[in-house]
Amino acid sequence: MFSGIVEEAATVKNITRKGSNVDLEIACSFAGELKIDQSVAHNGVCLTVVSISESGTYVVTAIQETLDRSNLGDLLPGMKVNLERSMLMNGRLDGHIVQGHVDCTATCTEVVELDGSTYFKFEYDVPREMVAKGYTTVEKGSVTVNGVSLTVCESQCNSFKVAIIPYTFEHTNFCDIKVGSKVNIEFDIIGKYLAKLMVR
Repeated sequence: MFSGIVEEAATVKNITRKGSNVDLEIACSFAGELKIDQSVAHNGVCLTVVSISESGTYVVTAIQETLDRSNLGDLLPGMKVNLERSMLMNGRLDGHIVQGHVDCTATCTEVVELDGSTYFKFEYDVPREMVAKGYTTVEKGSVTVNGVSLTVCESQCNSFKVAIIPYTFEHTNFCDIKVGSKVNIEFDIIGKYLAKLMVR
């Protein structure tokens, strides 16, 4: 479980394809603190650490289903990826409850700078029956974009906007998101449970 508070925008060092799987080698400041089998969210996708090097990198494996449902398959060496280690149960929940299970990808369709913040609009395509199950956003609700816990504004049936403050822009890979960029979306798990209860 995660909170959507990104610890670091780390660098992809190497990508190796093994059959339908992809090994991602990541360089980050806390690689030496990780352990084998530990869960780390990468752009909001929960992946398991499979090896750690003494040079400050570690490796995780993404299976084909993960690549199909997320933007991890679009990563290239040198690109930034948002990282978050799993939440400590004795800590504060600064973001919201994030599972690390990406629901779909969305495309950035608009970037507007306004009064010190940057507004991003994202559009996604979710079947109507999934929307009824809570795979949607609500005004002032929570959504996770590339692993970042954010508050929704201007929620529509297949789009929403988020406002990014300068700190988040500079310390996550939001600084690299442009019109046409593909991002990972995880809808609020509480909304999914509520939607399921409503149809009973």
